[in-house]
Amino acid sequence: MLYAGFYPRIHDKNLDPSEAMSFYFSTYIERDLRQVLQVKDLGNFERFMRLLAGRNGQILNASSLADECGISHGTARGWISVLQQSALVYLLKPYYRNLGKRLVKSPKLYFLDTGLLCWLLNIFTPAHLDTHPLRGAIFEAYVVAEFLKSLYNRGKPDTFLYFRDQKGHEVDLLSETQAETLLCEIKSSATFHPDFIAGMNYVETLLAQPVKKRLVMGSPDEPYWFKDTHIFGYSNASAM
Repeated sequence: MLYAGFYPRIHDKNLDPSEAMSFYFSTYIERDLRQVLQVKDLGNFERFMRLLAGRNGQILNASSLADECGISHGTARGWISVLQQSALVYLLKPYYRNLGKRLVKSPKLYFLDTGLLCWLLNIFTPAHLDTHPLRGAIFEAYVVAEFLKSLYNRGKPDTFLYFRDQKGHEVDLLSETQAETLLCEIKSSATFHPDFIAGMNYVETLLAQPVKKRLVMGSPDEPYWFKDTHIFGYSNASAM
């Protein structure tokens, strides 16, 4: 599932995902986005996309990315903005309201389709993905995208943030609304470990209102409870 991604034509026509993504990149991204972005050096843009894929799930540092690609900081920001508007990438904003802490204030970047992400990372088989060092980040992108789909399909606005401070405390997804507060950790590990909820335990003490939902997405088992945290399996992410 992570390797194939979710572009409908791949499943409708039973296409090879890597071949389909190669055609998609050359026809839509290279042709259409190149015109929008006025890219003169197509090789430079493809290098930019592949370097961006390598930063999936990481805090965005546009200056570093621009330097590595040999483009200006403004150009890198402009390209990312168009990729956002095209629903190819998503920037998850940080939580830093009124906590009086030294918090990280840059967004995290995610690709919204794991099939395209795999192709950009030169992952051409599911077996290769199984052992790839970025598998965890790819799974994280999948869960983030499924949460967003769940919101949009119910006509609800995007309320998701992430939490990270300079001491290493972190929660992958945080949503604070009038109705409820949600904390979620995303782990591709096959086995749940109590350490997975340490970040949620810390953040919960800082928030202004009680947390109504605590989730860990990642265990392949059927959903179960660990104390006050609901553990969900891979197949349940789309149901959230």
